[in-house]
Amino acid sequence: MFEDRSYKRTFYSAPQSVQSLIAALLEPSLIVLAYLAACMYANEPLFRPSYILCLLIYALTFPGRDRFRIHPVSAFVDIVSAWLTLLAVLYLFGYATNSLHYFEDRVLLIWLIATPLAQSLAVELGRRWLNWRARQPAARRSAVIVGGSDLGIKVARALETGDMNGSDILGYFDDRAAPRLHAQAAGRLLGRLSDLGDYVRQHNIREVYITLPLGSQPRIVQLLEQIQGTTASLFFVPDVFGVNIIQGRIQDKNGVPVVGICETPFTGINALTKRLSDIVLSLLILILISPVLLLVAVGVRLSSAGPIIFRQRRNGLDGEEIIVYKFRSMRSLDNGHIVRQATKTDPRITVFGAFIRRTSLDELPQFINVLQGRMSIVGPRPHAVAHNEEYRTLIKAYMVRHKVKPGITGWAQINGLRGETETLEKMALRVEYDLEYLRNWSLGLDLQIIIRTVRLMLFDRNAY
Repeated sequence: MFEDRSYKRTFYSAPQSVQSLIAALLEPSLIVLAYLAACMYANEPLFRPSYILCLLIYALTFPGRDRFRIHPVSAFVDIVSAWLTLLAVLYLFGYATNSLHYFEDRVLLIWLIATPLAQSLAVELGRRWLNWRARQPAARRSAVIVGGSDLGIKVARALETGDMNGSDILGYFDDRAAPRLHAQAAGRLLGRLSDLGDYVRQHNIREVYITLPLGSQPRIVQLLEQIQGTTASLFFVPDVFGVNIIQGRIQDKNGVPVVGICETPFTGINALTKRLSDIVLSLLILILISPVLLLVAVGVRLSSAGPIIFRQRRNGLDGEEIIVYKFRSMRSLDNGHIVRQATKTDPRITVFGAFIRRTSLDELPQFINVLQGRMSIVGPRPHAVAHNEEYRTLIKAYMVRHKVKPGITGWAQINGLRGETETLEKMALRVEYDLEYLRNWSLGLDLQIIIRTVRLMLFDRNAY
């Protein structure tokens, strides 16, 4: 018996683009070059610790992130956030190995300032060059869209509004009459599906985007037969806009192509990066806040009878039940099948409990949960198990937030969704922020959330 190889060697991973390769090398290379330039400027010789530092930088930052398509302000914030995170990690390495004294303070100061400026300048120059190249006639690609529905319009807008896209949409092909099409497609209708092959050949069309529903498979097969005699590139766009796409990507499962629609962002290198940053930062934070932990523990003990630490049942990664630690802020503890959210005038909350809730000091023991691997510093806030059972049927994609470990703070919390979510709309909005975090995760975003959380702890008065 021969193995069925009908799928073998049919689908391939997309080759890495030149832009992706440049982005992968740009960040680590600029950091190293900035350090070498700082040494030259300060007339400091290079020696073995410097070479070790350069190798360590490459190990921690390769591959670099592609920021060419990000807005300049957002790119700068992301660069600075990632740079400060890297410096914190390097400092911990230096402290642990007792090697900080090998490096001159003047060199490090110049390096600290010059690196994010050099990266921001390089990204901006790269962005401008890519935009310029996309506008050149030789880089333009004529394209048509099969299907005049909402999906076809979304594809056209994505291709026409992107500064770095080189596609010129000439129009649409569809068998339906103009009144049944999207208004924008009806005005640019080029013909019926049967006319597509001739049009592509006569006008030397470079790209064809098929946006027909999966139920139109026979028509799609006919279209492919028409276009096989042309040199046009074919793209099939599945209609997945009705679902929440989290880290969507095409994968190869032993030769079978599959489209991932909802996956965790923390796989492979990302998982290692996330876990290492959690361990390093939580250890550092626990050391720094140890006096605060002691004072809060004494305050809880004196405020009312009961345990200092409240152990909550929560859902963690993949919905598994975990135990989460908090400083007790209430006289009575709800942790069963019915859990009532705390309100501003909740009589269960002690005077000291109100203070530590308002300042988020009650959450500090959760850094121990981070070290245990149950939680992450940044991620969707864990809700009570009873609340998950209630909302999973009321809010679309509610349980998707459990594709990652819950966090001490999150994107929703720094955007005003702390404390009680007394309405279904507020909870749905919190979930939407959580999903947005999963779509756009980066180490720089985590650091930005941590910094903004500290500011909220000091100045926000809306939590309770």
